Amino acid sequence: MSDRIDRTHTVLALGTAQTLAWASSYYLPAMLAAPMARDLDVATPTVFAVFSMALIVSALVGPLAGRLIDHHGGRPVLLGTNVLFAAGLATLGGAQGPASLVAAWLLLGLAMGAGLYEAAFAALVRLYGTGSRNAITGITLLAGFASTVGWPLSAWMEVEVGWRGACFVWATLHLVLGLPLNAMLPRSTAKAPQATEAAVAAPAAAAVASPAARPPPPRYTAALLSLVFTLVWFVSTGMAAHLPTLMQAAGGTLALAVAVGALVGPAQVAGRLFEFGLLRRVSPLTVARAATLGHPIGALLLWFVGAPAAAAFAILHGLGNGILTIAKGTLPLALFGAGGYGARQGWIALPGRALQGLAPWLFGMALERWGAGALWLSSACGLAACAALLCLHAPHPEPARPTIS
Repeated sequence: MSDRIDRTHTVLALGTAQTLAWASSYYLPAMLAAPMARDLDVATPTVFAVFSMALIVSALVGPLAGRLIDHHGGRPVLLGTNVLFAAGLATLGGAQGPASLVAAWLLLGLAMGAGLYEAAFAALVRLYGTGSRNAITGITLLAGFASTVGWPLSAWMEVEVGWRGACFVWATLHLVLGLPLNAMLPRSTAKAPQATEAAVAAPAAAAVASPAARPPPPRYTAALLSLVFTLVWFVSTGMAAHLPTLMQAAGGTLALAVAVGALVGPAQVAGRLFEFGLLRRVSPLTVARAATLGHPIGALLLWFVGAPAAAAFAILHGLGNGILTIAKGTLPLALFGAGGYGARQGWIALPGRALQGLAPWLFGMALERWGAGALWLSSACGLAACAALLCLHAPHPEPARPTIS
């Protein structure tokens, strides 16, 4: 019982810290880019270009951050990112031109590379080994509300204290809220757990070999998994940037586009709840294969039915995207085990994180050229991701999961 309570406290603390991290970095430009550009006398696309640069920096930092977590645990690394987030946001709030704008987002890129989901997943695996699946789901459930919290707060602060004041407030929150939350994480043991938790809830009749003895997966496994994450990140980022425009291109009104866009967030949370509840005993590989089909099926409905199917499209896309966010943490764990998880996770995520910065621009060009036909591109990405997952196989049946993490 004590272990369950400790894990629950860890999930709550880390999930809240992740909500702050995402709200004050990844979701910041959507609300503050325009006033920032006006004040700094640069074009708004320039601000987004610098943000894309920060995403590329974060991708490059990921493997190093993962390796540090493997060796020292997540607590010191995540505490350091709170300082980096605060420094970057304070620098952004005090920016006086393009040079300081770039410097601020470079700092934020370093913080994002070591302080967002991949680092949080690695921190949990460092603590709980292969028993981390529920905990990973738990923090994505909480941090799934980052845009819901972050966008209104940033918009409200921009009105009340200006965009600079908003950056300073976010920076302060990292020091007075983020630091104490990440400090609540348990200190890691001297040696990373390999899989002792894997057998905690496994029935004696279904005993399986420990991950330490599991045969190594084929060499192409990491490359295929990296391809999967690159494809699904391209789709999710492209939809996040262009969904309202896409809905209008499909024949919907602006009001419908806004209403449909509002369905994606709750659908993502619903998908994570399904993963935590109804799908908890299903292999993450099977769950991920099904999730990649959510967007293509929704697109097929939208293509043949038109605007009346817009809500169904948003819900199917959101359900799949919400589950795939969890899969980014659970699939490497299921296929490779807990050993060296952090560094491996960083390398697997690197191409997708790098392309993420270009996704809005690339999908925007497709939307401008083909209109609603751009859905064929995003659907092809989803189907290709599913095909790649069908080529992967877990090394052994997964043990049953603990009921509470």
